[in-house]
Amino acid sequence: MAIPVIDFSKLNGQERAKTLAQIADACEEWGFFQLVNHGIAEELLQRVKKVSSEFYKLEREENFKNSELANLLKETGNEKLENVDWEDVITLSDDNQWPFKTPGFQEIMKEYRCELKKLAEKMMEVMDENLGLPKGYIKKAFNGGEGENNAFFGTKVSHYPPCPNPEKVTGLRAHTDAGGVILLFQDDQVGGLQVLKDGEWIDVQPLKNTIVINTGDQIEVLSNGRYKSAWHRVLSTVDGNRLSVASFYNPSLEATIAPATQLVKETEEEMDQTYPKFVFGDYMSVYVQQKFLPKEPRFQAVRAM
Repeated sequence: MAIPVIDFSKLNGQERAKTLAQIADACEEWGFFQLVNHGIAEELLQRVKKVSSEFYKLEREENFKNSELANLLKETGNEKLENVDWEDVITLSDDNQWPFKTPGFQEIMKEYRCELKKLAEKMMEVMDENLGLPKGYIKKAFNGGEGENNAFFGTKVSHYPPCPNPEKVTGLRAHTDAGGVILLFQDDQVGGLQVLKDGEWIDVQPLKNTIVINTGDQIEVLSNGRYKSAWHRVLSTVDGNRLSVASFYNPSLEATIAPATQLVKETEEEMDQTYPKFVFGDYMSVYVQQKFLPKEPRFQAVRAM
């Protein structure tokens, strides 16, 4: 069993209906899929890969090797480490301080983020169409209204360095993503990312120049459960330094999120809905406490707020 690989360019040709159906099926059955021919230049992806590697070596590697986590791993004997991740990570957004020592890092990542944001908005329009929602519905919901531009677009640059005892610590513990649409450019040599499907952990196979799409908790809510956010994790490995550049198009903290009225059955309206209506900032305050715990109690907790 392998996660779906979909040719995004075929949306523009005679196979549009078939491609829409493939994406709908991937959203409903997996919550994870890989895009090829997605419109992001391969040359840009190679620059992102190169500059991210240079950034880690120049600005992060030494600190990670001497980190509390690395020392803890040496000292714990055979005991498994809980509540930690074997991951080095920074987050880039439009309004935070970016690393500046690595030549070209800021310029290349700015260009990449601009292209990824466009791809995220195209993907949300595809989801609108597949769900029978008006064009731009998801984008409008995430931005807090028509013509608003308040959605949060962040990019996590993560490295999962070689781990001397991968059986003792996870690269990144199992979780679902809190936000909307996640677009991942992952290492094409070093594996480790897995998605939970029907109770089984499936490898997200490293493929060159693909963008992995996954749906977050807010897409699950907006779609009234048609598209589920998928549990995923990263295993640590003895060899290789796995690169992961994950960009996420999330609602603004002030945006109100609720199931689209078009997707709520009348009987459900009369009863207590599965998914509550809430302000995304309230959801995030619950999520940061419960990220690695079952997601249903998060929806219940935010319902009570």
